[in-house]
Amino acid sequence: MRNRKSGYGCPEGCPVETTLDVIGGKWKGVILYYLLDEKKRFNELRRLMPGITQRMLSLQLSELENDGVVHREVFAEVPPRVEYSLTDFGKTLSPIIIQMKDWGEKYKSRIVKRDELNQKGS
Repeated sequence: MRNRKSGYGCPEGCPVETTLDVIGGKWKGVILYYLLDEKKRFNELRRLMPGITQRMLSLQLSELENDGVVHREVFAEVPPRVEYSLTDFGKTLSPIIIQMKDWGEKYKSRIVKRDELNQKGS
């Protein structure tokens, strides 16, 4: 586990803090979501996440790889081909990522309904 400058406020060893240390942040959950079904090349991930910089994607993938969640495979080709996939350990995060996706869909639907009601009331 990485050494954070400051924790999330949980007592040392809190399992939620440990989980957030691995999958927390703006991009890691999204990266894991796109790797659920199949391996992806670096530029495929960039196209799927147009808001992420190349440097940030590289950093996030590297952290996920160091945490044993993502596998990076380099093929000896010219030009080199690199593919990313979930490790067996990373696949254990699938239920969490799918639940996050489901919750996000429900939340978006709720916000749309709220905004529609607010527009009717205006």
